[in-house]
Amino acid sequence: MKTLKKSQTQKTLGVGSLLLGTLCVSGPLHAQVTYNVAGLADFTGPYADIMKDMTACRRGVLDWWNDEVGKTAGVSLNVKDYDTRYDVAQVASLWPGIKSELNPVAIFGVGGPDTNALQQRLPNDKVPLILATAGYGFAWKGDNWVFNMRATYPHEAAAFYTWMQKKSGGKAPVKLGLISSEVSPAYVDIHKGVEKFAKDNPTVVEVVETIYTEAQPTDLTQQVNRLLRKGATVLQVFNNTASVVATRRALQSLGKTNVPIVVSAHNGLVASGKALGGLNQMEGNYEVYGMAMATEDDTPAKTFFEKLRSQYKLQANFNSNCVMGLSQGLIVARAVEYATKAKGPSALTGNDVRTALLTASFPSERSFGVLPNIKFNNDAPFPTSGMTVNIGTVEKGKYRTIEQNVPVPVLNKW
Repeated sequence: MKTLKKSQTQKTLGVGSLLLGTLCVSGPLHAQVTYNVAGLADFTGPYADIMKDMTACRRGVLDWWNDEVGKTAGVSLNVKDYDTRYDVAQVASLWPGIKSELNPVAIFGVGGPDTNALQQRLPNDKVPLILATAGYGFAWKGDNWVFNMRATYPHEAAAFYTWMQKKSGGKAPVKLGLISSEVSPAYVDIHKGVEKFAKDNPTVVEVVETIYTEAQPTDLTQQVNRLLRKGATVLQVFNNTASVVATRRALQSLGKTNVPIVVSAHNGLVASGKALGGLNQMEGNYEVYGMAMATEDDTPAKTFFEKLRSQYKLQANFNSNCVMGLSQGLIVARAVEYATKAKGPSALTGNDVRTALLTASFPSERSFGVLPNIKFNNDAPFPTSGMTVNIGTVEKGKYRTIEQNVPVPVLNKW
C-alpha cells in the first residue's frame, strides 16, 4: 500500500489493510481469473440523479481490490452496468440476457424492483443479489439469495423514532406524517412496516396519516398542510429526492420549516439540498441509515474514498450515494476474497460467493468503517441482530453526524 499521511483514521485504514493481507491467498502469484459482476442501475428512471456516484464508487472499489488483493489472490472482478430504470418489468426482462452474457458470480442491485423481479429466480440461477439499500419486508424470509447490508427501512426508521422520542425528554409519542407512494413495492413496504411498528409501539410513535403521491410530485402543499393540521411533528419521506423537494417546498410555503423531514441514504440531505438550491435549505432536517455518513470529517471511510480518488482515478462525489456504492463493492469483494481463500481462485461460482456471505463475518474495519459489523444468517436477507444506524442533520448550514451506532430495535414482521 502506498504511503498515506499519518492520522488516526489512516492508522485505522492501515489496520484494515493488515487484516486484508491475512485473507489473501499466500504463496506465489496466480494467473488472473476474471469473474463478472452484473451491475443493475437506474440511469433514466427516478434515481437517475444519484446513479453516477453510486455506480462509480462500486466500480472504484473493484479497481482497488483487483490491484491490492486480487492480483495476489489470482482473481480479478469486472462489472458491467445495465439500465433497468428502477422498474420491475425491465429488470425481469433484461435479466436472462445479462445472465447469459456475463455468467456473473454476483449482482449489484439498486433496490426494491430488483428484489421483486429476481428473488424467485435466483435460487435456480445460483447468483446472489447484493443491495446497498435497506431491506424489505416482502423479502423477509429464510434461505435467501438476496442480501441487504442494512436492516429494513422500517427498522432504520424505528431506530430514529425511538431515538427522537427519548431525545424529547417527555412521554408523548412522536407524531408522524408518512409521505409515501404506491408506484413501487419498496415504497409500499416501507410505510406498511412503519405503520406496523407504530401500532406495536404506541408510546414511541403515532402515525397521524399516510399520504400517497405520484413518482415525481411537484406540489404537496395541500397534503402536507393536512398532516400538520393532524398534529404531525415530523414527516418521513423515504421515496426519492423529488418527493423530499416537494415536501420541503410545501413546508416553506406554509411557514412550517420547524417541522423536520427524515430521509434515507438514497434521497439524503446533501442531494435534496442540492436539488433545492443549497444545503442550507435542509437546515434542521434528518437522515438515518446503517452506513457511514459522507461528512467532511476525517473518518476511515473518507480516507478510503480519497485513496480511491487519488490512486485509482475514481471520479465521483463523496456523498451517501457513493457510500452505498462503496458498501456494495466492499461486501462483494470481501465475499469473493473469502471464497477464494476457501476454494482457490479457479472455478468460483455464485454459489461460492453466497456461501462466503453466509459463513464469514464482516467486521467494520474490513469495510474501512463504511459499514458497521455485518454477520448474515440464513433466516433473513439482512443481519437480524446487532445492527445500528447513524443519524445526520444540517446544522448552521453544515452537514454533520449527530448520533452514531444507534441500536436498531426488534420489529415484528408486517
